Amino acid sequence: MKPSYYTKIIIIFIPFLIIAYLLLTDVFFDKRPIAPPEEFRVVKVHDGDTVSIKTKGYFGKKTDIERVRLIGIDTPELKQEPWGRRSTRHLKKVLSESDWVVRVELDVRQRDKYGRPLAYLWDKKGRLINEKMIRDGYALVYTIPPNVKYAERFKIAQENARRQNAGFWKEGGLRKSPKEWRRENPRQ
Repeated sequence: MKPSYYTKIIIIFIPFLIIAYLLLTDVFFDKRPIAPPEEFRVVKVHDGDTVSIKTKGYFGKKTDIERVRLIGIDTPELKQEPWGRRSTRHLKKVLSESDWVVRVELDVRQRDKYGRPLAYLWDKKGRLINEKMIRDGYALVYTIPPNVKYAERFKIAQENARRQNAGFWKEGGLRKSPKEWRRENPRQ
C-alpha cells in the first residue's frame, strides 16, 4: 500500500520540526561549555576575586597552573586597607573548608581582557564560592554581560549581606567601592 500524500508530507517535515525544536531550545547549539566533571586544586589566592588553579590544561593552555578571575564579583584591592586583606583572608578560609578543591564552571565569555579564565567556583559542599563571598560581605556584585548566569542570585546575596551588616557592610566599613578606589589609585 502506497503512503498517502499527507503521510509523505509528515515524513518530510518531521526532521525539520526536530531541528527547529533543537535550535529554539538551545540544545543543539548551546554555546556554554559544560563544566568539567573533575575537581581542581586552588594553589594560590592572589586577592579576594583571583586565584591560581592547577588546571591540567583544561583552559587550553599548556601550562598546568592558570590564574582565574571569579565571575560576577569585585573585591577590595589589597592596598585598599583593611578590606583588601580581609577579603583575601576570607576567600582563603572558604577554600580551606573545601580542602582547596573546587569545581569550575564557565559562562559565555571565557576570558577577561587580561587573558585570565573567568569562572564560577563551587566547593565540595556544593556552594557557589562567588556568591558566598558576596553573602558574607567581602565582595560586591560586579556583573559584566554576557556573563550573567547567576546575576540575580548575586544581587539577592548582596541585599542580604547589606541588611545583616555582614563583612564590610558594617558601620564604618568599606568607604569606596573597589571600582572607585581603582579610579583614584591607578596602577603605575
